[in-house]
Amino acid sequence: MIRERYINAVILALMVIISIAALWMDEPFTITLATKAVILALAAVGLNLALGQGGLVSFGHAAYFGVGGYAMGILASHAQNYTPLMEVPFLIEGTNQMPVIWLVAVVASALLALVIGALSLRTSGVYFIMVTLAFGQMLYYFAISWPAYGGEDGLSIYVRNEFPGLNTLVPIQFFGLCFAVLCVVLFMVHRLNQSPFGLALMGAHQNEERARTVGINVTRLRLVAFVISGAITGLAGALFADLNRFVSPVMFDWHTSGQIMIFIILGGVARLCGPLAGASLYIILEHYLGGLSEYWQIYLGLILLFVVLFAKGGIVGGLARKEVRHG
Repeated sequence: MIRERYINAVILALMVIISIAALWMDEPFTITLATKAVILALAAVGLNLALGQGGLVSFGHAAYFGVGGYAMGILASHAQNYTPLMEVPFLIEGTNQMPVIWLVAVVASALLALVIGALSLRTSGVYFIMVTLAFGQMLYYFAISWPAYGGEDGLSIYVRNEFPGLNTLVPIQFFGLCFAVLCVVLFMVHRLNQSPFGLALMGAHQNEERARTVGINVTRLRLVAFVISGAITGLAGALFADLNRFVSPVMFDWHTSGQIMIFIILGGVARLCGPLAGASLYIILEHYLGGLSEYWQIYLGLILLFVVLFAKGGIVGGLARKEVRHG
């Protein structure tokens, strides 16, 4: 456990060092890649809470990622065009302030996760997977058929949204902001996992019948974890849309859900910094191998196969040489 904490600290430190080195060498694109890895890792941290701690294999977390993205896109586009979002029964205007956008993204994603979770948790196993996938695809097709906000073409935001005291158009400043958000969420998830709630959630994952026997309401426990998980992934969606200054239905697609799950598997299921390690490896492979061949995902598949068969603890678990899961 102590060794894994050191590994987590090294992973976080490496992200900062790489970004500072890229700033020193005047390579803003590398900083943007690091920012992308941090944001995608944040999305995976959300899923990891449900998957790693709760044993909930959700294949529809792109739904919350997309809702967070569209929350940013809708609010920012109305602010950009100086048009109100709603005039009746009272005036609601758009905004380009990140804290407000994050709040809306988190609340909207949490409410969606509450609805989907309440319905999905009536099932289990492969049925749970398929129900979550179905909800994600429903939102994907809804976004395609929503012409008011770009439909299939998506929605562009010409200027990145603002955060008090920062110039978010400067790559290193936006990276620092996203990295700080990731660190805060990681700390919160760590504390949550060590709390009675987190221990009960893990206990229900390991032995559901025993948890019910001692009086734990497993369904309610998992629903709360699912809602928190969706809220975190929704926040990541808002940041990802701000990074690209673009939002599209692709954020809802099942491929996005699959990518988020791949980050967790590569880095280590139920490992605190596993999502960051997995997302970073994915971005590295995508950037460098993608430049060599359009079939670079073949190599990703081989790596993923190796991890699943021989290194189930992922990158972090392999480095720690421990199979004990913790937050």
